[in-house]
This record gives sequence, structure tokens and C-alpha cells, in this order.
Amino acid sequence: MPANNKIEKIYSSFNSGDNILVAFSGGVDSSFLLYVLKTFSDVNVSAVTIKTPYIPQWEVDEAINFCKSLDINHSIIQMPLHKSIIMNPDDRCYRCKSILFNKIREYAAAGGFNIIADGSNADDKKDYRPGMKALTELDITSPLLEAGFTKDMIREYLKDFGLEIWNKPAYACLLTRIPYNTQIDMRDLNIIEESERYLHKLGFPGTRVRLHDNMARIETNSRFFEKMIETGIRTKIIHVFKAAGIKFISLDLEGYRMGSLNPKTPDNNEQGSS
Repeated sequence: MPANNKIEKIYSSFNSGDNILVAFSGGVDSSFLLYVLKTFSDVNVSAVTIKTPYIPQWEVDEAINFCKSLDINHSIIQMPLHKSIIMNPDDRCYRCKSILFNKIREYAAAGGFNIIADGSNADDKKDYRPGMKALTELDITSPLLEAGFTKDMIREYLKDFGLEIWNKPAYACLLTRIPYNTQIDMRDLNIIEESERYLHKLGFPGTRVRLHDNMARIETNSRFFEKMIETGIRTKIIHVFKAAGIKFISLDLEGYRMGSLNPKTPDNNEQGSS
């Protein structure tokens, strides 16, 4: 047990011998939660990852590798694109969370888990995250949020623990790359996944590819602008994107920002988790 009251808050509400199932995306937050529960507490902890057509395979692979590194029992549940979100409705995130976590609840009940936890943090309360409502309705525990951990704090602790994922870029499901109320096409999801993977490999981490019909709008950190428009790099991007079937390619001069496709409300001002 670490001599750190902040860390202790994460698991202090659990009892010795609790059988906890962590909904594990492979992201920084849920990785931190798994690490703390596995390393510092005496609860039993396992992880489950949902694989859908709108979750990139590389995210699932990273989740698998992380669990292996900590010797954590880890399961993958395959789920199709649900008919209720195929038109990418405004409340997609709420519907999606409800569907996925109901599935996780079924899995937890069959496996004898008495607690389901996720990696939501304190910053999520400030963001446009309609899926949080579903977590509350389904009685999902959010230890990091309850302990007051922000994203920056989580990264700082991971860095102190010597874990390389401390600076891993934040990601979100591929549906966030497509405008609301647009029918989801599997080919589009593949294009987005492969295009983003290519840009990440070129040295543009965290970059998003938003699809608007046959146009790709690239959102990347403004510090990458100069590199991205270098003749050699620009030519490679054009070649790969055109080969994927993208007709028009644009670089968004506002740079990457969360939730650029989210509906504008007085609370979120177009900011969100994408």
C-alpha cells in the first residue's frame, strides 16, 4: 500500500476480496485505474474490453498488451454496430454506453463480479459526455472521478510510476469522426481507422480524420502544421488518402479540438469527448 492518500482514495471504498471488473478501453485513465488496483490494493481485479466496428483494432491490441504486462485477467467481447446508433444520432454516446455497459453487466453477473468500474475522471464532469448518464443509470463505479483525479494528475502519477503510457494521446471512438445524423458506413469507419493510423505512424499523434462525405478534414495539433505541409509528407498523405477513396483532403486551420462535431449547447460550446 503506497504512502499516498490520494492513491488510497481510489480503492478505499472497496472491501478486501471484492471482485472488480474494469471496463478497459486501453486509454490512459482506465490503464491507471487497473494499475493502481492491481499494484496497491488487495481486491481481485479483471478487465474487459469491448470490440466494435468503431473501435480501432490497435486500441484493442494495446489494451491486451497492457493487461499482459500486469498479469491481469482480460477478456474481449465482440459486438456489432447496433441498429439504434447506425444513423449516428445526437444521443449516440448515451445509447452506446447503455448498450455496451448492459453487455458488460451481463458478463459481470455470469463471472461473479460484484463491482463494475470505469476510468471516468474529474475532468469528464466539465466535458460534453452524455454517456455519463448511462453509467449512473447502470450503477457503474468511477473511482478516479470519485477520488477527484483529473487527466493531468493521472498522467503525472503514471509518469512517476515509470509507465510509458503517461503521455499516450487521448482517443475516442471512430463515430466521433462522422457528423451526427449521418448513416454509418463500414467502409467509412475503415477509411478513418487506416488514415489515422497512417498519420500517427508519420509522426502526428492524436490526429483526427473527420469525414464529410468524400472530404477528409484533418485535425492535428497546430505545432504539426509546418511538418504536415512539407512537400514530401504532404505528397505521401495525398497518395494514401486518395488510394483509400477520399476525393478532397483539407487541413483544419483551427487544429485539433475535442468535440468539433458535437452539437453546440450553452454548456459545452461545441466541446466534447472526440
